[in-house]
Amino acid sequence: MRTEDLDELDEFILHELQGNARHTSASTIAEQMDVAASTVRNRIRQLEDCDVIRGYPLDIDYELAGYPLHTIILCTAPMPERETLAREALDVSGVVAVREIMTGEQNVHVSVVGTDHDDLSRIGQDLNELGLEVVEEELIRNEYTQSYQRFDCSE
Repeated sequence: MRTEDLDELDEFILHELQGNARHTSASTIAEQMDVAASTVRNRIRQLEDCDVIRGYPLDIDYELAGYPLHTIILCTAPMPERETLAREALDVSGVVAVREIMTGEQNVHVSVVGTDHDDLSRIGQDLNELGLEVVEEELIRNEYTQSYQRFDCSE
């Protein structure tokens, strides 16, 4: 399935699941789009089978879970090794997400959680030992997300 193959129903399904997959049923989507619930379930399965939907991640409040420090560590990786180093960074304890950036010097962004500053220092050292040059660390206060608005076909 390619992007141009997505129709209004597919986009609405993506919008609704992205907003709150756990509390969104095929029946609810079907009612809103005036189709059968089985049609919605089949579309979801197709979107999963072709990796448009890759998973249903948890939204964790790390502070409530005992990890009060959430930081983005901006790193530089040599271009030929960027992808390999980004994937290896996931093995460092405390790393929860890694983004490869296509351009610029700070081309790997590593999202980490920790219990204290010593924890964050250890993570930074572990990333350096992998071959990522830690350039900057930014403490995150809050993060807000929303469903991609283009997918909202309900109006």
